[in-house]
Amino acid sequence: MNNYLENLNEEQRKPVLHTEGPLMVIAGAGSGKTRVLTYKIIHLLKKGVSPFNILALTFTNKAAKEMKERISKLTNDNQAKSIWMGTFHSVFARILRSESELIGYPPNFTIYDSYDSEKLISNIIKEMNLNKDFYKAKGIKNRVSSLKNSFITPKNYFNQPELIESDKLANRIQFGEIYRNYVNRCFKSAVMDFDDLLLKTNQLLNSSPETLIKYQKIFKYILVDEYQDTNYSQYLIIKSLADRYQNLCVVGDDSQSIYSFRGANIDNILNFKKNYPECTTYKLEQNYRSSKNIVEGANSLIKKNKFKIDKNIWTLNDSGSKIILNRSQNDNDEGRFVASNIFEEKNNHQLNNGSFAVLYRTNAQSRSIEDALRKINIDYQVFGGLSFYQRKEIKDVTAYLRLVVNSNDEESFRRIVNFPPRGIGLKTLEKLLIISERENISMYDTINIIDKYPKLFNKGVMGRITDFRNLIESLKIESKTKNADYVLTNVINGSGIIDFYRNEGSVESINRIENIEELRSGINDFILEQKELADGDTSITRYLQDISLYSETDKSFSSDRVSLMTIHMAKGLEFNVVYVVGIEENLFPSILSLNCSEDLEEERRLFYVAMTRAKDKLILSHCDFRFKWGNIIECEPSRFIDEVDIEYIEKNNFKEEFKPTIDNNISRIRKLRKRGFVNVNKVDNNNSPIINIVVNDIVEHQRFGLGLVEKIEGDIQNKKATINFKIGGRKTILLKFAKLKIKKGT
Repeated sequence: MNNYLENLNEEQRKPVLHTEGPLMVIAGAGSGKTRVLTYKIIHLLKKGVSPFNILALTFTNKAAKEMKERISKLTNDNQAKSIWMGTFHSVFARILRSESELIGYPPNFTIYDSYDSEKLISNIIKEMNLNKDFYKAKGIKNRVSSLKNSFITPKNYFNQPELIESDKLANRIQFGEIYRNYVNRCFKSAVMDFDDLLLKTNQLLNSSPETLIKYQKIFKYILVDEYQDTNYSQYLIIKSLADRYQNLCVVGDDSQSIYSFRGANIDNILNFKKNYPECTTYKLEQNYRSSKNIVEGANSLIKKNKFKIDKNIWTLNDSGSKIILNRSQNDNDEGRFVASNIFEEKNNHQLNNGSFAVLYRTNAQSRSIEDALRKINIDYQVFGGLSFYQRKEIKDVTAYLRLVVNSNDEESFRRIVNFPPRGIGLKTLEKLLIISERENISMYDTINIIDKYPKLFNKGVMGRITDFRNLIESLKIESKTKNADYVLTNVINGSGIIDFYRNEGSVESINRIENIEELRSGINDFILEQKELADGDTSITRYLQDISLYSETDKSFSSDRVSLMTIHMAKGLEFNVVYVVGIEENLFPSILSLNCSEDLEEERRLFYVAMTRAKDKLILSHCDFRFKWGNIIECEPSRFIDEVDIEYIEKNNFKEEFKPTIDNNISRIRKLRKRGFVNVNKVDNNNSPIINIVVNDIVEHQRFGLGLVEKIEGDIQNKKATINFKIGGRKTILLKFAKLKIKKGT
């Protein structure tokens, strides 16, 4: 540990040694910011700072875990385990567990993920008999999230006429009532959603000066990673906690600020010096990750942004290959190009599948890539699909666990009170909800007083409800003294969920059983990990907190699979070879960003992030045509392509591969499009198709686009045409089923 500073270059060493006062580190892509954060913490420990007085905030559990492991390895002791290190949500959830009673919550409050929040909002919309065309649960949930991250409660909302007017214009006049009901229902159920972990922490620190002072004294040194991605609520918490000692170190890169849709505010980093006038700024500008062509090509792009902190990213790495710009006929051809190129790169350079990543702007673009990779047997993994913890059977089991920990949890109660089926139907649930609202108690607590309402329930239903309560109560007793695995085992056995799926006997049911077994395996890993910690907690309460804060970006990577993901998900990652596909106007940049210069600059930053994920080779790809919304759409290359200096680019596949006869008729084809086509196949009175196309006709197909007729064969009822399509290539089509169009007289 004595020579740890020798592992840093001069520019990295400066912020590591600077420990007192506000500090901003502008860290370019691949410049070693994680190394700086890690060694800065090591340096603080070396100076004698207690690990309990260090707060390090990251944006993924994966990043926090890796930093702790590095610190433990380099210090050869267990101090890293005592550092307050983790995501904003996990650290603040820990604080709220200790202090929640100060804001009216029990310590065993439930944390709802996005799915749970959306489900509750959907129930509220249904109960209020609102039009689902105007009140879509996901959209309402996103708006609620945005307001909370801007520190706007329902009370604040009703005091801001411009917000109310905005919802009126969107035909969501009842949004405020939904928001108020949602907050009230969460509170009554002792539930916090993800955004509450920030909002309630702010409320706690504002409403209890003693608590604020307590944590200010604990957190003498605060380090924040990816500061450009913080939102207003996170900014307020950090500012409050750092106010006493001002030993705040923020690390980030304004050029990689890409999460405004989540509420991230780039002004937090751009205005840091204004908020902390005594701030010292250091810049990490040497890129250790990428080749010179990639670094300088990315620089030439991002310099087009106006709102930025000036920096000059450079590298001593070799020039490497130029950035390949590939042009494909359509999205299927693009997929085939990517798959075949991966195959060639693997064979030529002895790379494994994990060395490759395919990045795209939207999840829907993965389909053509997946199809092409499957056809040549290249294994891949898609990030951003359904998380393990979002699968039905896992949500069912964890609903039991959550109800055991917090019996006020309404959504968990609704989910499993009749699953597996036990004869407690929707009508019974509606009656329990009425009692719950009348008595102002949770739906679970209504079970204890149903005998007060003998006219609402027959004896059979009352018996089944009582049996359910007895199951949960017995599990609650065990959860107080037993570890998470013991409780899970009894939930599985007591609920009969495995027997239910086994009796179904389908392949899907077998998969569900295997997933439940995998959940059990995960709990065992959790217990082993907790036993290694100084303040380890193997309870089911702690386990539920951990999995509720699980992020898809924490998903482990396999070295045996090509990674497919959106660019947003690729932030912070690196790969030897990166393909960025679909670089076309209205797709990248997104059509939603074209009316606002700030949004367009964020799209450019997103492209910059995509480019700088590549270490050795970067391939950019666009199509002439793309299949969208059931139609063939002609595509225009993205403006961002022209913003990368041409000296760093090598073009691929830019020669037309169609027959000259098609190319020579381009002007003619465009004229035909303007005038309109008529159906080739006229039908006589006997409904028999009369096919009248000939060789060298130009035809248009609904899916394959324009094509040249090369050959016709067969009798009248079985006539076939070989057509060389501009998009689909050469195909033989049975004309009586074909939907072709042609201009008369061609």
